Amino acid sequence: MYYSDLNHFKGLSGYEIDGVWYPRVTKIVEIKAKPALYRFYAEMNNWNEGEAVKKQSASEGTLIHETIEGILTGKKLDIDPTIVPAVEAFSKFLEEKNIQVDPEYVEKQIVNLDERYAGTLDALSLIDGKFGILDIKTSQAIYRDYNLQTAAYMAALQRDFKNLQTRWILRIDQVKKCKKCGATLREKGGREKIKIPWINGAKSEKAENCKHEWGPLTGEIELKEFPYWQEDFKAFLGAKKLWEWENEYWLKQLGYL
Repeated sequence: MYYSDLNHFKGLSGYEIDGVWYPRVTKIVEIKAKPALYRFYAEMNNWNEGEAVKKQSASEGTLIHETIEGILTGKKLDIDPTIVPAVEAFSKFLEEKNIQVDPEYVEKQIVNLDERYAGTLDALSLIDGKFGILDIKTSQAIYRDYNLQTAAYMAALQRDFKNLQTRWILRIDQVKKCKKCGATLREKGGREKIKIPWINGAKSEKAENCKHEWGPLTGEIELKEFPYWQEDFKAFLGAKKLWEWENEYWLKQLGYL
């Protein structure tokens, strides 16, 4: 990525905490190749179209994320009509699973002083009797890249939370489902994406040939637990080393290297 000057690099790549600058976890993880993102751009007509869809999609995701944050911290909110299905699905899931969070650790900035990086935690939660990190995503799937990010958070919190047991990725989305074949339609970022169900290892022929009749927009919730984080953390440190190599020029100016 191009940076115009040192302040530009500092602002986009990290946080200053107690007078010390630290690289941001999500920026470090960006160094890893992202095949799903490459496929997304390949499906676009051109680069500019892809950037526009990505920007709008990020804005819509941020709206959901900020609303969920408000719910977790007990704020009274006016829910944007465009995200009501996702928010209602999350609220129902929160009640059914009896998920408990510490409001002080919602969107909490954390630091790993030993490995010198910082990040922003979505939440610390108690789910099914286990205490761990809850990371919220608004993507169309749970990608393995997320394990690097959450492993970095786990390592940063080990000193302060000896009882930290696990981590979860909670995916929140909203889709329309075909009434005839079970395919789903995702409308995010101004782009329509149809997902065909798989049956016995192959795409459903019925769904592929269906003249879809879409139902109402509904919320979609997926929760996955990833208790074993140590190997992922090693991979994160490898990504961090590569990111430092890539940005050596700026990091030396900062005195970080």
